[in-house]
Parts: sequence; structure tokens; C-alpha cells
Amino acid sequence: MNEKLHNWKHLKQRRKELRNNATLSEKRLWNFIKNSQLEGRKFRRQHSIANYIVDFYCPSEKLIIELDGGVHNNTVNQNHDFERQGFLVDKGFTVIRFQNSAIKDSIEQVLTEISNNFATTT
Repeated sequence: MNEKLHNWKHLKQRRKELRNNATLSEKRLWNFIKNSQLEGRKFRRQHSIANYIVDFYCPSEKLIIELDGGVHNNTVNQNHDFERQGFLVDKGFTVIRFQNSAIKDSIEQVLTEISNNFATTT
């Protein structure tokens, strides 16, 4: 079964809105991973997989990076994140999460952890 999971048309406007209104942490991380800067891996911002829009996606690695701010610290959003992550993992994706504070305070450690999730190094 070859179901289309990526970038459903009905989410196009929402993806664009999220890219245009990125958080400071998203902008900061993007500056380090855009244009294949991190070990030659291409990343996409605000990419949709099924009905979910992920912060960053590396197609060659099937790697999803999610950034979590204060809004993720309540039970409703935590349950949604858990269900969403379960769906994505079941579809064969790897999902890693970082707190916004890690992007601000220890970007080098974040980049190392992202690289450690690559199947092979260049």
C-alpha cells in the first residue's frame, strides 16, 4: 500500500503560516540546518505528514525534529504529542524533541544529538 502521507494540500496554507510565524527557537535552529549545512542533510520546515505538521523533517533520514515550548507543558498537549509521536513512529519515522531552552542555551549539543540520529555520517 503506497499511501501519500506528505504535504496534503488542505494543510498548505497552515504550513505557510507556521513558516512565516516561526518561533525564535525555530528560527535559530533553522539557521544551523538550512541549506544542507548539517552533514549535508536536507531539512524542510513545517512539513506535513498525514494530518500532522512537524517543525523540521529530514527526508533522507526519515528524521523529525520537534521543538517544545511552554504550550507543551499541559496534559492536553502532552497527550496530543504522545499520540502524534506514536503515529509517526508507527509509520517508520524517528522523532526527537528539544525544549526551546536547549536551542537557546546549548545549540551545539542539539546539533550533535541531531547528527547522532543520522543512519550514516558523511
